[in-house]
Amino acid sequence: MLDAALIKECADPSLKPAIVEQFVQAAGSDYPLAVTVKSGGRLILVPRPTTPEEALEIVRENIGGSVVRVGLTQIPAGIGLKDASELKTDLVDPCANLRMGTAMFAKILRIVARWYGSPTSEEVFPQLFDDAVHAWRTGTFEGESVFQAEDPGGGVVQTVAPTAGETESDADIVPKNSTEESDEPNSAGIRIDLSRIGGK
Repeated sequence: MLDAALIKECADPSLKPAIVEQFVQAAGSDYPLAVTVKSGGRLILVPRPTTPEEALEIVRENIGGSVVRVGLTQIPAGIGLKDASELKTDLVDPCANLRMGTAMFAKILRIVARWYGSPTSEEVFPQLFDDAVHAWRTGTFEGESVFQAEDPGGGVVQTVAPTAGETESDADIVPKNSTEESDEPNSAGIRIDLSRIGGK
């Protein structure tokens, strides 16, 4: 779980703190020095770094022919750099990584929102968020490279999925009887949302 003070101080201000937390939980790492290396779609095992210098060394060794993700937000290393020697240890600094990663994710959210027609309904946000996380992981959205893409600007209506600690009124989207057991097999409500299957 991310520290609230770290989010307040370092995260992109266009994202709500709860959205920042959801983003890092969905696509990031809880270890600030985390380095993930993928080549040809396969995960390459690398030693777990214990210092920023070690993390940077692993990045430099692998950045040539692989996709290297780093830090809390698992931001792709080397975006916009011409040479691996330009990489700096702030890539794995929690605050700097959160700042860069959330700014990039906010841009991806705006790209996805524009594709959706810039919706103003809060109900669309969970789908939009999922698509943005998918774009973050793959690096593309609708055939466009999201990390190099132009920022369309504008704002995105953000909502947070209700969590266990929220009151019933916060989570009134969930039907009241959805958790009740039923003896009748044909009268039970839907328990798994299959609406996204076959969508993409």
